[in-house]
Amino acid sequence: MSFDTVSVVGLGYIGLPTAAMFASRKKKVIGVDVNQDAIDTINRGEIHIVEPDLDTIVHATVTEGFLQATTKPEPADAFLIAVPTPFKEDHEPDLSYIEASCKAIAPVLEKGNLVILESTSPVGATEAVAKWLAREREDLSFPHKHNDEPDVNVAHCPERVLPGHVVRELVENDRVIGGITPECSRKAVELYSCFVQGECIITNARTAEMAKLTENSFRDVNIAFANELSIICDKLDIDVWELIKLSNRHPRVNILQPGPGVGGHCIAVDPWFIISKTPKEAKLIRVARDVNDEKPSWVLQKVKESIADFLLTNPEKTAKDISIACYGITFKPDIDDLRESPALAITKQVLDLNQGDTLVVEPNVIELPEELSKAKIIDLNESLISSDIHLMLVDHKEFKLVEGPSSNLIDTKGIWG
Repeated sequence: MSFDTVSVVGLGYIGLPTAAMFASRKKKVIGVDVNQDAIDTINRGEIHIVEPDLDTIVHATVTEGFLQATTKPEPADAFLIAVPTPFKEDHEPDLSYIEASCKAIAPVLEKGNLVILESTSPVGATEAVAKWLAREREDLSFPHKHNDEPDVNVAHCPERVLPGHVVRELVENDRVIGGITPECSRKAVELYSCFVQGECIITNARTAEMAKLTENSFRDVNIAFANELSIICDKLDIDVWELIKLSNRHPRVNILQPGPGVGGHCIAVDPWFIISKTPKEAKLIRVARDVNDEKPSWVLQKVKESIADFLLTNPEKTAKDISIACYGITFKPDIDDLRESPALAITKQVLDLNQGDTLVVEPNVIELPEELSKAKIIDLNESLISSDIHLMLVDHKEFKLVEGPSSNLIDTKGIWG
C-alpha cells in the first residue's frame, strides 16, 4: 500500500522534524502531542523548539495543509511513535510513554497499517509494542517472529541525528530499520524512502534497538576516558587540552574533548538501557557512566576551591560579596535543549552553594528554568566585566568569539583556559 497519511506521536526534538520531513514530501501528516501549547504553536505554523531551518519547513507545510497537530490520534496509514524514554530513579527504563502511545493509537488502527517505534528503547521494546497493541485490539493480528502476514506491521527505526543539524541529517543519514518480521522491515523502508536519501539498512528489531544503544554507549565510554584524563591531569599539573592535542597527532589516536559531564537524552541515558538488561556483563559501560556522572561533582569542588582562593586573595570581601557567572546551561553547544544537562545541574548546585549572586549567561535560552529562578540571567560582556568567578560549562559559539577572563576561571571546555 502507499502511505498517504502519516501520524507522528510526540512532537518534540525528533517527532516534529520527522513530521515536517514527511509533510514536505506532500504526505498528509497528523502530529499528536499531549502539550496543548505545542499543538497551538505548530498549527500557527511556528515551532516550540530551537532547530535551524525547521521553522521554515513547518510554516510551509502547515500553510499548504500537509501538516496539522492535534491531541487525539486520527486514522492514518502509518504511525510513528517518537515519545520520551527516560529512566526511573534506579536507572530502569521507563516505557510508560510508549505504552500510553500504544493505547492512544490502538482505537484508530486499521488492517494494513504500519507502526514504527522511533523512540530510543531497550532491547525488546518493539516486541512489547506489538503485544500492547494486540492487547488493545484483539480483532487485529500483530507480528511475531514467525508471523509474516499480520494485519498491522511493527518495526523499530531509531533516529541518528545531531541537534542543530536535524533537518539535514534526517535526510542524509543512513537509517537502521528493524522489523519484527522481514515484511515489517520492507514496509518501513517503503515509508522512509520518500525522504531519506541515505541507505535504509534492514535488520531485525532487537538488533536495531541495540545498534542505537551501542552507538551512544561507544561515545559515552570515549568521553569518560577524556573526562578521567582531565581529572588525572589536573592532579598532576598538566594541561589536558595540550596533552590531548599532542596525543591526537598519533595516526591511530583520536581522544575526545573532556567536559563537565555528559548530557542529553541519548548519551547520558542509552547506556543504562544496556546495563538494565545485562547488569553483570556491561562492566565497562557501567564504569564509563559512573565516571561521567561523577564529573559534575568534581567541577563543583573546583568552584569551592575557587571561592576559597578568591576570599584568601581578597580579604576585604565576604562570601556574600562573591558573584559567580556560569556560562551555558544547555547539554551541548548552540541549542536550547536542557535535557539531562550537566551544565544545568552544576549551575543549580552553584546557586545552592553560593552566598552571593549566581549569574547565568545563556544565549540560547530566553527564560531560566524554575530550578534557577533565584539566579540572574546576564549579558556576556557585562558578566566578563562584573563577575568575580567565571565557570565555563558550554562552548557556545558566542563564547568562542570573545577573550575570556585571565583569572578566577574554571574552564571545563578549554576555550578560555
